[in-house]
Amino acid sequence: MPSRHLHRPLLLYKGVPVAGKTSKTARASVRAGAGSGAVPQTLGEVRYLIPLNHGKNVYVRNIVEGKTRNLRTDSEAFVEEIRGMAGAGHATKIKAELESLVVAYPGDGWDTTLKRLVEAGVFEAASA
Repeated sequence: MPSRHLHRPLLLYKGVPVAGKTSKTARASVRAGAGSGAVPQTLGEVRYLIPLNHGKNVYVRNIVEGKTRNLRTDSEAFVEEIRGMAGAGHATKIKAELESLVVAYPGDGWDTTLKRLVEAGVFEAASA
């Protein structure tokens, strides 16, 4: 008979169950989301982009669809994901977030990523 405590949720606050195990990817995304202080996050503000792998990948939080995707920053899927979010009215915030990543992580290629999105007309289509 298996032990009763194996898959039991942990309780951090009274009555609030929390999963006992998390994957490495989930822990890494939480750490990245918390940030090291380099990328500011205001209380109540949502970060759309969580950088991974020194700018080669990114978690894109699409609050329009309610999904988070892990995408390569040099892929067409990334451009289209950002285009869709920009078209839904989030262009200014996403562009500002990318600009802050350029400053926070200068050697990670965020300047190239931002330039690629601007050249693709992702932000202009949203403002028109």
